[in-house]
Amino acid sequence: MKHFLLFCDAAPDYLARRPDFRTAHLAYARAAVERGELVLGGALADPTDPAVWLFKAQDGAVVRAFAEADPYVTNGLITGWQVREWTTAVGTDATVRVA
Repeated sequence: MKHFLLFCDAAPDYLARRPDFRTAHLAYARAAVERGELVLGGALADPTDPAVWLFKAQDGAVVRAFAEADPYVTNGLITGWQVREWTTAVGTDATVRVA
């Protein structure tokens, strides 16, 4: 398994529109947690604009599929996103151990 980060860019009216889609978005994210794909996720604070998500998967296709179907993306609250493989080397769940 590898780690991937999903970076999401919020629309200018993200905070105003978020309540309309938050329940569906959180249910969608919790389902990814239950499947063992999503490790952590959420918006950055002050300002609340981009969001960062940590996934554990075999490849980035899982993360791209998540992003494409996220209610925030499909309803225009997220205007852009990027998936990056993250080589984790330190920590209990690191995927690459460095001697």
